[in-house]
Amino acid sequence: MSGSGTTAGDDPLQTAVWRLRSRGCWTDAAALLAHRADEPAAALERTGLLVERCLFTAEGWAEAEDALRTAEATAASDEERGAAACERGRLAYAATLLGMRDRADEARSALGRAAALLAPASPGRPLLDFRRGLVAEHLSDSPQAALAAYRRAHAGAEARGDALLLSFTWHHQAGLALREGELAQARHGFSECLRIREELGYLIGTAPALASLAACEPEPEAGRLREEAGRLFRLLGGVPVWLADQLRPQVPAQPGPAEA
Repeated sequence: MSGSGTTAGDDPLQTAVWRLRSRGCWTDAAALLAHRADEPAAALERTGLLVERCLFTAEGWAEAEDALRTAEATAASDEERGAAACERGRLAYAATLLGMRDRADEARSALGRAAALLAPASPGRPLLDFRRGLVAEHLSDSPQAALAAYRRAHAGAEARGDALLLSFTWHHQAGLALREGELAQARHGFSECLRIREELGYLIGTAPALASLAACEPEPEAGRLREEAGRLFRLLGGVPVWLADQLRPQVPAQPGPAEA
């Protein structure tokens, strides 16, 4: 669930994990998986939750690193090792982006290792493509490479029915369109992202979608969207931490820089 952005049907444990994750309770969600941390799938899922916490809160780095080392140690197949490498790239990307420590080279290296380990038809490929797009856009300042990666991830998410990953690819493609002044295209992408997240009940990602959509709308609609985003932001305890600047009325809203 945590890695691909999908829930797991009627499995009570996965449903509980998803509900906690979607409300920003990553530590509680990870605790539900602690008793299975010696299983590769559960170890990886727990890592994904704790890395996402870092992206949204800029906290919990040591705990995420410990969980990641466990996932790497328990991985027994190329698929599992590739997925763990993908999470290491994500954690290094987050640390670099949020100013904790420059780990850009580590992020690129880990995602490259994941690409070598994951088969072309691997279910982890769309997520890997998305994260390589993030690195290209935000660490390498290469929007063209980022767009190509986001499009591959988008197609893969559609093929696999991964609705949450699809919301992320809509969001980041729309952000690139906004940078190019393509307001109609950006508005469509942000609207699709918001629609999916509302349908899934992914509350923690709804405020960033609202704030980004505000960038494409004139007043007073932009102000209404920022106000709604601000209400959710406060309700969820001020996360994601980087969203606060986007909610200021005097500053035009822009898509958040993280995986949102």
